[in-house]
Amino acid sequence: MGERPVGTATGADDFEALALRHLDAAYGLARALLRDEHDAQDAVQDAYVRALRHFAGYRGGDARAWLLAIVRNVCLTRRRRGARDRLLTPLEEVPELPASGDDPEAALLRAAGVAEVRSALAQLGAEAREILVLRELEDRSYAEIAELSGLPLGTVMSRLARARAQLRRILAARPTEAP
Repeated sequence: MGERPVGTATGADDFEALALRHLDAAYGLARALLRDEHDAQDAVQDAYVRALRHFAGYRGGDARAWLLAIVRNVCLTRRRRGARDRLLTPLEEVPELPASGDDPEAALLRAAGVAEVRSALAQLGAEAREILVLRELEDRSYAEIAELSGLPLGTVMSRLARARAQLRRILAARPTEAP
């Protein structure tokens, strides 16, 4: 199903068909920005209400980018209004399922690695975490991130490089277990 062309009628059914398929991406971004499961759920709900209210002004294009921009703005507004800046639970509490053919030890090692990366992401500042989530988890292009964040392309690239370096430093500083 493609995006709706400019000038077509808009309604709740059109909005539902276009927007609900991006709900997981919206929640993932909100969770990364707000670092709290319940705040993220509230922010996504607010963003979808706002998007529905202004859906008549949507002129086609990448609906995912349009919705993620709204989610981002809602999250930033919530943070500015006094959202807590403290470490909460890891970004996701969902256990990793074993890959086909994984033995129990390999599955355990992979799950431990995922948990370490999530914990390291949670330690990054909001700007670094946001840009990493958009690029690495949401697979957005540099140009899309620039458009979503309102930053110049060069700034997106340099922030992403710094965020990756910070993440590497955090992961490298973790103590390793003796065999």
